[in-house]
Amino acid sequence: MERFKELSSIFAIDICAYAVMSNHYHLVLHVNKEQAQDWTDEEVIERWTSLFPANGRLIETLYLNRDSKAARKQLQRKLEDWRVRLTDLSWFMRCLNEFLARRANREDECTGRFWEGRFKSQALLDEKALVTCMAYVDLNPIRAGITDALDSSDFTSIQERLIHHAKKVKKRSYRQHRLLTRRSAKHLIGRQISTAKTSLKALGSMPGFGKDSLPITQQNYFELLETTSKAIALAHSEKAKALHLMEEKQEALKSLDVGAASWLKGVTNFHKHYSLAAGAEDSLVKFHQDRIRSGIKFKHEEKWIRGLKSAKLLYGT
Repeated sequence: MERFKELSSIFAIDICAYAVMSNHYHLVLHVNKEQAQDWTDEEVIERWTSLFPANGRLIETLYLNRDSKAARKQLQRKLEDWRVRLTDLSWFMRCLNEFLARRANREDECTGRFWEGRFKSQALLDEKALVTCMAYVDLNPIRAGITDALDSSDFTSIQERLIHHAKKVKKRSYRQHRLLTRRSAKHLIGRQISTAKTSLKALGSMPGFGKDSLPITQQNYFELLETTSKAIALAHSEKAKALHLMEEKQEALKSLDVGAASWLKGVTNFHKHYSLAAGAEDSLVKFHQDRIRSGIKFKHEEKWIRGLKSAKLLYGT
């Protein structure tokens, strides 16, 4: 958590949701390219060299030789390259996974591969996919049977959001008091925590897809996940009761244009329904067309778009 939050403060990449499990982790990220474009050249250099200090010597050499046209051109190329890399998910994940692998190998006094393979990523194309995927990530410990409550879901973004909310409440409930004294969450509770390395992207500040913001408030999200966690516990043995429980949250689901049954399917098996991208049918078609326009070659361009069947199953479109 410390590492990916540190990287988020350096890259133009915001953390929307996360869950750190015993042998894997999930991240929902927002790439903020507009932010990177607003950085000055000095900011780009400072950010990149904080990750790769050796590059600082190259910059010093180029500045010393800035009277040379070749040095100025190379400096400009480097700055453009680094600005792009600071919005690149592959570079973000490389800086995260390599750091963790080296640290783990150092602790275990061993060498060799640490991660099973390269990270997997999916593009979230609309509000339905984004909120469903965030909920899927936040509910990981509950689905795995590690806990049965959101506030005891350690190392998840939902627990962090609940803690930050509890800190602001004047008249706290018993659950909020207990959460703010939870030992396993002390890394989120201390007063001297750097804001830049602890802040999640607020639901209200997440950009919508064609809208100003997401069509769900933080409080509605809390309540929706609370109900969903109870429904997940019932889903294996009493599916009808689980569905009935979710139907009580129709108002929150209606704002997302997702049905109760579809929501339960999405938050329990989101990773099984999609491949490169997730969203409603029209979002997937547009994504496929954009890939064709970008120059990606398909043997049969219009024959098959991965995920359309899942889009119809989950979102009824």
